[in-house]
Amino acid sequence: MKGFTRTETRFSLCGLNCALCSMHLGGCCPGCGGGAGNQSCTIAKCSLEHGCVQFCWECPEYPCPRYEGFDDGDSFVPHRNRQQDIAQARALGLEAYLAQLEEKHAILDAFLEGYNDGRRKTLFNTAVYLLPLEDLRSVMAVLGSRPELEEQPIKERALAVVGLLQEAADRRGISLKLNKKPKKG
Repeated sequence: MKGFTRTETRFSLCGLNCALCSMHLGGCCPGCGGGAGNQSCTIAKCSLEHGCVQFCWECPEYPCPRYEGFDDGDSFVPHRNRQQDIAQARALGLEAYLAQLEEKHAILDAFLEGYNDGRRKTLFNTAVYLLPLEDLRSVMAVLGSRPELEEQPIKERALAVVGLLQEAADRRGISLKLNKKPKKG
């Protein structure tokens, strides 16, 4: 959106984790307010109208009607953790939250580089996005304790990671599927 820029593109204006988005990682999106390729966004327009707040929660009108139904469906990233991620960023402080995002990003890179059989990118993105960092660290520890996996074909390595991620998600009651937006009217 013309005139809308932000210095922090890893965590969006509305609370989505751009650093973990497949579109951002693939170079198709510069992140919220990141320059060329940044898509029109009613929330970005609202930010411009409200003095260019860097995060919606800084606005005295937050939460506002623009968020009604926003979390009901997903885009390239899950929306269901958005409010909890905002709360965590505010509680920890932005820099500490971004450090955790960077650690999650490194774990996602490890999954994509060593365990992706060409069919798991969305699942890996979604799992890293939704699962708590401690669960992802545990998955990495288990993988590190199983050096025999390195000898396995990529499909077997992928299935091993999928199984570990699904177990972690099941323990927390988290679905690793992106939710389709409900049809209007």
